[in-house]
Amino acid sequence: MAGQQVSATHMAAGKQGEGNTTHESQRAPGTYRPALTALTMLFFTWGFITCLNDILIPHLKAVFDLNYTEAMLIQFCFFGAYFLISLPAGALVKRIGYSKGIVAGLLVASFGALLFYPAASYMKYPLFLGALFVLASGITVLQVSANPYVAALGSPHTASSRLNMTQAFNSLGTTVAPFIGAVLILSVSTAGLDAVTEKQAQADAVKLPYILLASILAVMALVFSQLKLPVISSHHATKHASAEAGSIWSQKHLVLGALGIFLYVGAEVAIGSFLVNFLAQENIAAMQEAQAAHYIAYYWGGAMVGRFIGAIVMRYVKPGRLLCCNALCAVVLVTIAMLGNGSLAMWAILLVGLCNSIMFPTIFSLAIAQLGTHTSQGSGIVCLAIVGGAIVPLVQGLVADSLGLQQAFIIPLLCYIYIAYYGLHGSIPANPASAAGQ
Repeated sequence: MAGQQVSATHMAAGKQGEGNTTHESQRAPGTYRPALTALTMLFFTWGFITCLNDILIPHLKAVFDLNYTEAMLIQFCFFGAYFLISLPAGALVKRIGYSKGIVAGLLVASFGALLFYPAASYMKYPLFLGALFVLASGITVLQVSANPYVAALGSPHTASSRLNMTQAFNSLGTTVAPFIGAVLILSVSTAGLDAVTEKQAQADAVKLPYILLASILAVMALVFSQLKLPVISSHHATKHASAEAGSIWSQKHLVLGALGIFLYVGAEVAIGSFLVNFLAQENIAAMQEAQAAHYIAYYWGGAMVGRFIGAIVMRYVKPGRLLCCNALCAVVLVTIAMLGNGSLAMWAILLVGLCNSIMFPTIFSLAIAQLGTHTSQGSGIVCLAIVGGAIVPLVQGLVADSLGLQQAFIIPLLCYIYIAYYGLHGSIPANPASAAGQ
């Protein structure tokens, strides 16, 4: 989601890194252990921060009396940063290098977390949105800077294993975040306070967790500034790829795959964003927000568990077919959540997380298959599609305000129907024999 949207950049980096870091792969594996450990902590941290939005949404919705559309501006500002900042971040990292880029990203993210303090003090929703955009901008710089190391530190033959490891730790961050967010943000006591003071106390609840985040990010920036990270080769596209850049749009499976990433990230983030409010409904579970927040961990934890299962199953089942199967299961589960009540609807929507698990890396790998010298450019196109995490939740918010929250899950339902089509048919290259660069 929230936890998987980050995979795009590191998968893209992997493709580039594998072709330009031969000298790095010749080192002993133990040489990279300290660097990989530090980088893995980065993945955990931004997974944690991203999933914390699922706690912020119901909390700020109550503080500012927002409708669902207004509340979804949180995800819009956060994931909008991926679309707006990715290219400038790439230019920055190219200028200052990957190591300094990591430090810069951590410092920007730390500053964004600090901005939550004045936003809470002045109780201004636009200030919260601005703080989220700055925070997400820092995370975007982090991804552009850190992801190439994951693929480059070691043999290209084990790059996928390293990417899966970091992705699993990213999911661990998304699994832990709801528990901590529920305790620090949603469990604030406002008993005995008047209406105005109660609203201020609720807004102030975000100060401590985000000050802690800002401090942790600042310490990490200090640590990374002192680390001697291995130097990797620059990742440049070939002249041949640049000369034929326009031809990449003729690759139908790439274009359809980018749309698949847009809809997948959007569906995953939208479901996570509405979970607390969904479980709080009288006909579903009638939970208090703090209690419902704990169940978000089941949604994101299912994605983490599903990745390990999927890695084994993919040895025997073609990726496209497994993708289609998972998407169809998600369609069934979302339909049950829309039409059902009580614990049946609750567990149906939570189990969608398990179906989500293999979707992102599978769609991504299918989309860039057989692109040859255009692989780097194709990866960039798919990365930009992460902006679906900003658009789809907003659309679902509009539908929720018009038709009701439960009915609004028709939006992710339609997304999963498309993903099933892509896995079964849309992911097949139109002309494999003449695919770009082949």
